[in-house]
Amino acid sequence: MSEERELYVALLAAAEEGREVALATVVDVKGSTPRDTGSKMLVDAGGAQVGTIGGGCGEAEVLLAAREVIESGVPKMVRVDLTDDYLSWSPAVCGGVMEIFVEPIKKG
Repeated sequence: MSEERELYVALLAAAEEGREVALATVVDVKGSTPRDTGSKMLVDAGGAQVGTIGGGCGEAEVLLAAREVIESGVPKMVRVDLTDDYLSWSPAVCGGVMEIFVEPIKKG
C-alpha cells in the first residue's frame, strides 16, 4: 500500500471510530529538506503516527504540536529549521526550512 493511501485509510478509520486526530502537512520548503511540499503525517492523541514529514527532531516537534492541536482544537503552523551549524555533529542538518500546517480533524 502506498504511503499516501495508508494515511487516508488511517484517516477514514479514525473518522469511523470517532477518534480525534491531527493532520500535519508540509506547506512550504526552502533549501534542502527531507520531504517536499504536500507531504503529510496523521497523528492521534496518543502520539501514534501514519506517514512522515521527515523524521528526526523536526518530526518530534511536529508530533508534540499535533497533540496540542488535538487537545485545543486550534490549528497551528510549525516551522522546522534544519539550518543548524554545518560544523555540528547533528544528523538533522539538511540546510533547509519547512513550514508545516497542523490541523485538528474532529470527530462527528
